[in-house]
Amino acid sequence: MSDQIPAQQPKFALTDVARLLGAILFLALIYVFVQQQFGGLSTDPAFLIFASVVGGYMAMNIGANDVANNVGPAVGSGAMGLGAAIIIAFIAEAAGALIAGGDVVSTIKGGIIDPGYFEGDLQTFVWVMAAALLAAALWLNLATYIGAPVSTTHSIVGGVMGAGIAAGGWAIADWSVVGKIVASWVISPAMGGGIAALTLYFVKRTVLYQSDIEGSAKRIVPLLVGFMAWSFSTYLILKGLKKIIKIEFIPALGIGFLIGLVVFAITAALLRRAPKARKNTKKGVDHLFMIPLIVAATLLSFAHGANDVANAVGPLAAINTAVQSGEIASKAGIPIWIMLIGAAGIAVGLALYGPKLIRTVGSEITTLNMTRAFCVALAAAITVIIASQLGLPVSSTHITIGGIFGIGFLREALTAREKARDVWVSQAFATATDFTARYEAAVLNERRGLLREFGKQTSGPSAKDWRAMKKKHRPRLVERNLLMKIVAAWVLTVPLAGLLSAIVFYIMRALFG
Repeated sequence: MSDQIPAQQPKFALTDVARLLGAILFLALIYVFVQQQFGGLSTDPAFLIFASVVGGYMAMNIGANDVANNVGPAVGSGAMGLGAAIIIAFIAEAAGALIAGGDVVSTIKGGIIDPGYFEGDLQTFVWVMAAALLAAALWLNLATYIGAPVSTTHSIVGGVMGAGIAAGGWAIADWSVVGKIVASWVISPAMGGGIAALTLYFVKRTVLYQSDIEGSAKRIVPLLVGFMAWSFSTYLILKGLKKIIKIEFIPALGIGFLIGLVVFAITAALLRRAPKARKNTKKGVDHLFMIPLIVAATLLSFAHGANDVANAVGPLAAINTAVQSGEIASKAGIPIWIMLIGAAGIAVGLALYGPKLIRTVGSEITTLNMTRAFCVALAAAITVIIASQLGLPVSSTHITIGGIFGIGFLREALTAREKARDVWVSQAFATATDFTARYEAAVLNERRGLLREFGKQTSGPSAKDWRAMKKKHRPRLVERNLLMKIVAAWVLTVPLAGLLSAIVFYIMRALFG
């Protein structure tokens, strides 16, 4: 992993001061705006002003932590630079939030607690929402600082659950929802990693392991890009545009298929007309995925802005409704000023603090080229579509990170197998110079045929010896320490956000109760 970008050690610098001042300025602008707009309310506007600032803080942390999952693989693979990725994600995230974020949001994310419990106790409800928002933001801030990409949805769910339990006891929580969240810790990365690894293996077998890489690429790459267009079109219709227009799964699948066919035809035509544009190398094939990766990062960012802005503005919308109308609602309208806070906060957080997690996702877990990053992006879209139709709880963060780990571990396994096989051939056929010369000159797919052809000349190693050889020659292409840190952060997200939220709730009740 010597070609990876080394992990940056935290250090104090003028850039840190500039970023901190930029964040403070953004929050100060929110305070001034809300104070001017609602300072004259007949009811006390203090908590609305406080919640607005905290909502902006939460949105910044979403931008700093969660957006890396959308653009990190494209940056790490070299499909686009860090600056370009930030600009594209900045625009796409804000557009997704403002255009497709919807005008109504669920106040209790995931239905983790029953808002009806607070009927007649408006003040406690406001405290619970404010505590959840602040605790989730603090946890995301800490996770970003230590370089761990975590689920923002799980953070806010944990916050709501913790403050809700502090206010109403253990019975207030819906433990079936908690069970689904725990299940998602396994389901999300397993599905993402499995699909990404299978996709990469398919690319290797059908293109990269062939003697005529260029010819194979002209046949297979249009299929892959067309399938990606189908998947992402369906994903965007179902997830990114669902608050603008409601389209059921089958029609969305059909529309996506038509778009995929068009993209397949265009890609195939372009490759046919440029017969000398690609070298017969893996690197030449790799560059074919550059534009699809950039488009994928843009669409993922748009869908993320449309969906996850609710994590920042949901509790704020609930507090706004409670303060201004005196009602406790399971769903609340989102005024444009609240949506602007969410959209701007995600964009500002991305610009100020996003590069740290983008580097982690893109290059510090394992080395990504454009082919591998393409498989990760495709796996993210496919997994979300499958899981949503099966009713399985998944996290987009866990899917993407799982996909990256899946790619890395597959490469380790394949490399170990091939190195072990090379060692065995060199030993078993040491005197068969004609065979070894043919074997060394062959591509991987052809080597299997040669081994079958000459397999009767010698018995292969025992299963035990074969495992020992693969273990001996297995490279370390995945950072194990980073794996353990990320998994630990995932497991701790809900309980720690919940604990922080309960503490904040008790402090609020002690100060203002």
